[in-house]
Amino acid sequence: MKHGPVIPAASAAHRAERTRPALFGGGDDGAVPAHDRRALLIERRHRLFELAQGRIVVLIIAFVTAFALVAVKMATIPLQADEEGAGDGRGEVLVASRSEITDRKGRILATNILTNALYVQPRKLLEPERVARELAAIFPDLDAGRLARRFASGTRFIWLRRRLSPAQQQAVLDIGDPGLQFAPREMRFYPNGAVAAHVLGGAGFGREGVRAAEIVGLAGVEKALDGMLSDPARRGAPVVLSLDLGVQAEVERLLADAMALYGAKGAGAVVMDAATGEILALASLPDFDPNDRASAARAALEARPGEGPTFDRPVQGLYELGSVFKPFVAAEALEEGIATPDTLIDTRGPLKWGRFTIRDFHDYGPRLTLTDVIVRSSNIGAARLAQKIGPQRQRAFLARLGLLEPLSVELPEARGVKPLLPARWSELSAMTIAYGHGISVTQLHLAAAYATIANGGRKVVPTLLRRRSRPPGPRAMSAETARAVRTMLRKVVTRGTARMADVPGWPVAGKTGTADKPKPGGGYEEGKTLATFAGFFPADDPRYVIVVTLDEPSIEAAGEARRSAGWTAAPTAGAIVERIAPLLGLWPSSPEMSPAAE
Repeated sequence: MKHGPVIPAASAAHRAERTRPALFGGGDDGAVPAHDRRALLIERRHRLFELAQGRIVVLIIAFVTAFALVAVKMATIPLQADEEGAGDGRGEVLVASRSEITDRKGRILATNILTNALYVQPRKLLEPERVARELAAIFPDLDAGRLARRFASGTRFIWLRRRLSPAQQQAVLDIGDPGLQFAPREMRFYPNGAVAAHVLGGAGFGREGVRAAEIVGLAGVEKALDGMLSDPARRGAPVVLSLDLGVQAEVERLLADAMALYGAKGAGAVVMDAATGEILALASLPDFDPNDRASAARAALEARPGEGPTFDRPVQGLYELGSVFKPFVAAEALEEGIATPDTLIDTRGPLKWGRFTIRDFHDYGPRLTLTDVIVRSSNIGAARLAQKIGPQRQRAFLARLGLLEPLSVELPEARGVKPLLPARWSELSAMTIAYGHGISVTQLHLAAAYATIANGGRKVVPTLLRRRSRPPGPRAMSAETARAVRTMLRKVVTRGTARMADVPGWPVAGKTGTADKPKPGGGYEEGKTLATFAGFFPADDPRYVIVVTLDEPSIEAAGEARRSAGWTAAPTAGAIVERIAPLLGLWPSSPEMSPAAE
């Protein structure tokens, strides 16, 4: 066998050295012997692949690092909103959007508008003293000297105004200094001004940053429904109230007229759906503009308790309401089988109980029927009925009407308002409560109780939210009892103390109450009364309850000052019914000619 020539080791090493330049691209591949070329190509591909892999890894690391730096920068932008950092709400997402509030017909009661806040970065001011002077000219409550000293104090950031009018913003722009900056805002706006002010309450800014501010409720439904109004899941759907804007505006207008006519220091009114408890109007005077609640709050601090513009009389005012309570004692007497509408009640007076004496305004003779006890408003007759009923049964009956506990209406102002009850519900307490003294409730409590009589005996819970349907409440009295009391209350208007409340075409039923105002230290004020009318309409098919109260009204008639509800609250209620009945879609019945006024 023949063998090829043997290549010495030295010659192999020499060959490898000779082929290395070709492998790394520095020589001629043709110099490589043909039988080694395949191995050299494979080795070169392997080296190039390793080099490409290294470059790709470096590029990936570079891109990841770059994207990470961008992400960190974007995340820290909210923390660097101008050098003041706007410490309020820094780094947090501030939800400024808030649902609109509308009345039952979709008319806007509260909405949002775009505005700007104004802040100053003193270190960027070119002419601090000039800027201070011109800002003081735009905002008269600012002092130019004090503002200049603040600019020079070394502070880096000053909030100057939480919101600006368009005219104020333009005036600030005209100053033309880079140290004056604007912060975009959504603010709450009430297009109807003071209408329904106590219901809406008002809103302001919560947490604030340079680029946004939270809107939070301060009072009224804005506060009570704050979570609902600021819930992003609602997707901007409005919150619909039970109020009717047209009815609300007319009630407020006529209350203001009554205050002027009778010289009253305050007034309140409630209009309620007798079946559902939906409140169509809730008015309190004096009132305020919720667009400027801060000014109203300052005025309230200077007023006597219970008399300031932010005080909601129908909701917060606990009053002895007088004879408007008498229908309740009549209803219970009927319910317990103690009397019928024609039962004769002892009205001889004065009625003595220990050292206390109960009198009637007029001498009504020795006896009146139960119906006439209500029509002629006999304190003695009501007290006699309460004696037969007894304090425990009376208390239980008033509890069924909802008169002894706070109301759950959607207003924060109502939550802590619990009726004032006697410390010990004695026989004497029962007698005075029968004609509306010795117990203090709100107008809204009274309206809900009268709704029970109007709707056939079912208890209602007042609400400010529009409800398409609502199940009937628990029965507080029989339908027969409610019907009999409604008949009595219609007679109060046709031939009793409330004749001035009647309206031809829209018959009204109800009761007057004139209560002496208690002194803070005990006893009652001389010549100062609270006049109330409570009732419902139309009397033959009750749909709506109305309660009207005037604080210290008086009018000269027949040569003397008249302060009773028959002369003040009753005609005011009649005027309101006449105006709002058509707005509520009630067609007039055959006109009834009311008897001459008392």
